[in-house]
Amino acid sequence: MKFKAKFIEERIFKILMITSTSIILLSLGAILGSILYKGLPSLSWEMISQTPKGGFYLGKSGGILNAILGSFYIAFGATAIALLVSLPVALYINIYRKKFSKYSNLVRLCLDVLWGVPSIVYGALGFSVMLYIGLKTSLLAGIIIVGILIIPVMIRAMDEVIKTIPKGLVEASLALGSTKTETAFKIVVKQALPGIITAILLSFGRAIGDAASVMYTTGFTDNIPKSLLSQAATLPLAIMNLVSSPIVEVQNKAYASALILTFIILFLSIISRLLSIKYTKNKSH
Repeated sequence: MKFKAKFIEERIFKILMITSTSIILLSLGAILGSILYKGLPSLSWEMISQTPKGGFYLGKSGGILNAILGSFYIAFGATAIALLVSLPVALYINIYRKKFSKYSNLVRLCLDVLWGVPSIVYGALGFSVMLYIGLKTSLLAGIIIVGILIIPVMIRAMDEVIKTIPKGLVEASLALGSTKTETAFKIVVKQALPGIITAILLSFGRAIGDAASVMYTTGFTDNIPKSLLSQAATLPLAIMNLVSSPIVEVQNKAYASALILTFIILFLSIISRLLSIKYTKNKSH
């Protein structure tokens, strides 16, 4: 009877896993299929290489180069800011503090809460601070807010990787006379490099695809930003503006923009995998 019960239990969970995996794959297929079907016919070199021209939002000529570059400016800037904060914090709670001390676990809990806060809350907070200090909507404001948004994501991703590094490796480094700082940056970072790269690219993907946090902070413009204080367009906001049009041709341009954004995220995922494989050889076994 016990064997039969275990067999039935295993079959049930196997069916649940197959069903869940199928739902995910079908959902992804439906999204990609819809984007490809509606967006691919409208995708052109003109759309990628030009900024919006007169009447673009009425179905006329032009493209979304301003939104593509704006998204990359914000994502690169925000990722750089997040990296400067995230790596030291992840190392601190794992090297300078015990990995599973009350303090480290409290920090992780706070980060998990921040990770779960909707991005529009970050945008609203940033907008309130901007009004208080007199800062107008700009590329700089968007970079700062998106940087704050992805810091919890990056820290927790790095933290999970660093936690897997054997404790004996760290202790051996300290026993040989290395300081905690030397151990952190010369031993731990080297061992965790594939995971750190993945965390950076994961955060970059979150930054380039977020719409709510930049809605109130970067503004929107048809021009390419020339300074940090200029307004900037982003792909998510461009998609939102285009898809809300009653004109079918403009809606199709929104799907084409979504296709471009999807390709960027897919490219980042592939690069993340390749770099992780490349640098895994640096890990000791």
